[in-house]
Amino acid sequence: MIEPELDLHWTLGDIARSLGGVLVGDPSVSITAVTTDSRSVPTDALFIAISGERFNGHDFAASAIAEGAAAVVVESGQCRDLTPRIEVEGTIEALRALAVERRTELTMPVVGITGSTGKTTTKDLVAAGITGAWASPRSYNNEIGVPLTVLSTPADAAALIVEVGSRGAGDIRWLASAIRPDVAVITNLGVVHLETFGSESGLADAKFELIEALSLSGTAVIPSDEPRLHRSIEQRTITFGTSPADVVVSRSGVNRDGAAIYELLVAADTYSGTLAMAGSRQAFNVAAAVGVAMALGSSIESFLAGIQTVSGSPWRMDVHPGLYTVVNDAYNANPQSVAAALHTVAAMPGRSIAALGPMAELGGVCESQHRAMGALAASLGFAKVVVVGPDHGYALGAPRLVTHATDIHAARDTLTDILEPGDVVLVKASRSAGLERLALAIIKEATP
Repeated sequence: MIEPELDLHWTLGDIARSLGGVLVGDPSVSITAVTTDSRSVPTDALFIAISGERFNGHDFAASAIAEGAAAVVVESGQCRDLTPRIEVEGTIEALRALAVERRTELTMPVVGITGSTGKTTTKDLVAAGITGAWASPRSYNNEIGVPLTVLSTPADAAALIVEVGSRGAGDIRWLASAIRPDVAVITNLGVVHLETFGSESGLADAKFELIEALSLSGTAVIPSDEPRLHRSIEQRTITFGTSPADVVVSRSGVNRDGAAIYELLVAADTYSGTLAMAGSRQAFNVAAAVGVAMALGSSIESFLAGIQTVSGSPWRMDVHPGLYTVVNDAYNANPQSVAAALHTVAAMPGRSIAALGPMAELGGVCESQHRAMGALAASLGFAKVVVVGPDHGYALGAPRLVTHATDIHAARDTLTDILEPGDVVLVKASRSAGLERLALAIIKEATP
């Protein structure tokens, strides 16, 4: 993955015309980058004041100018004391419009990746496997992050890899014109965000919006084991998963250190290896990434050589050896990813402990899914499960296994009493729980 070069060549006059906005200032001023973060403003960048539920970017527009922004984009009637500025009806729509404009300038192949789990890991794998590819170094997958990823793409990148999230119907469709993928990947369909998707079929429909964004010459890469995605399309399709598939996962697991092991069958050829990242389900992410390599005509051997040292993104199956081993998987959680993490830790030598927070936005299946994860931990031989915050049903699945902790501080105290040298402890919950703070605290305690 390459570092971005600031190579936008737009003037404020160009931008105002493109956005249909009102420019107050010199139209000949050039900008070289676009940002929404006033804390880190590249020189001569355009700052777009995005407003969200918890923040208002207009409050930081003056700071952005002071930090070196060439101009700001604001909503009409806002920041009238700042110059230069471009006034628009909506700044989030303006951000997308600029990404659409940038996408028309890019000539490299574009890969869009969505799915219930594995989006970020698959993005990291594809970016590492394709020499000279550009992808965001973080999980920039929403209505702000996707446009920023496109806007930061160097013109000479070999490929653009875009991670695309969705919390409901229409989210991906809204971003489609800024992505226009040549290859569209759906990693899997799990039980996530059912409060917003409404149903499992609604989830499938929403993820399939990325496939619908393909041109006729594009390629869809989809899991062979997911019938909800087996739909008639005109584009080429590459499948991955268990047999039958174009990329067959014939072996998936972890070694004693938790590192992922994979074996893939592609036609008559067998490919195997061990990744630098942990996780019992990583083989399926590798298979999806190989499907992308096939779609782009890349050598599978060279592609797999490029991914061997990928360590993954922070707080995703980060294994920290020490007095006891901490597996920090606190970035997010849903039933599929929790199950994979439990299997991984159970396969590692040592007593298995889990600190689990809530899996959010499961709607009507909330209790049953939490109960199922509790039962799975019991069946895998975990010695203890510390539930941090609301239980939602873990104890129903494993009443003798579960200990409750009201918050992160209480969980830390509980784990300090429980953990012994040689133990392996998993820390996992949905992002809203903030359990990375717990993971970092016990990693510090475990470090010699």
